[in-house]
Amino acid sequence: MTDSSSISRRWIPNVLTIAGSDPSGGAGIQADLKTFSALGAYGTSVITALTAQNTRGVSGVHPVPADFIAAQLETLLDDVRIDAVKIGMVASLEVAEVIREALTRRRPRWVVLDPVMVAKSGDILVDDAGIRAVREVLVPLADLITPNLPEAAVLLDRQAPATRGEMLAMAPALRALGAGSSLLKGGHLSGEECPDLLVSADAAIWVEGARVDTANLHGTGCSLSSAITARLAQGDSLLEAVASAKRWLGAALTASQRLDVGQGRGPVHHFHAWW
Repeated sequence: MTDSSSISRRWIPNVLTIAGSDPSGGAGIQADLKTFSALGAYGTSVITALTAQNTRGVSGVHPVPADFIAAQLETLLDDVRIDAVKIGMVASLEVAEVIREALTRRRPRWVVLDPVMVAKSGDILVDDAGIRAVREVLVPLADLITPNLPEAAVLLDRQAPATRGEMLAMAPALRALGAGSSLLKGGHLSGEECPDLLVSADAAIWVEGARVDTANLHGTGCSLSSAITARLAQGDSLLEAVASAKRWLGAALTASQRLDVGQGRGPVHHFHAWW
């Protein structure tokens, strides 16, 4: 649930999502904007791709040309103060470099990268060039990266962790890629718990959470990273933002049964605190 102290502040932060569009509304730009709004931030967006998808899968992707992504960014940043940015799926080196150039020149306080590279089915969503673009261009730009276990494995070209001990062992290699901090999400572990590992220059901290028994998992990664971004823009510390976002997502997953969206993996209920 949104902290009432955030809503009562006299200023409302502006946050930006750079990601693809999901017509079903559960992931991508649509999920990000819903999350920002639910957590008291004003959402803006730069679209990197149009997709044909629903809760059962993706049937087509139409990338937005890099020069038009640059135009979107320049036009927005010329006018709107951006306090924090969330970057989602980026599949080409050219687009990654456009984003890096724009955000380096006009750096917001926070840059959060959700390295979307692996589908729920386990399929790799980007080619080798796309993986290199994320690893070499966007990860060093980020204050925080939020990979799940398969995505971390792709970034490091190794097997995905299967235990907490293996997650801890992977943490130094993730930090060595150049991001300020990493949140290694443990949702793919077996068991009743869903632990995430927050690793910074100072410490490695487990952020605990119970596993929610639901099939409505569409867009959970997008929504968590956007929730963290919104909380950082509100002034939370990194640990506070991660813990608060994780609690909010758990409640959104629990409330997802109140929605009736599609025949596959349904979305979380972003506005569970409101309706």
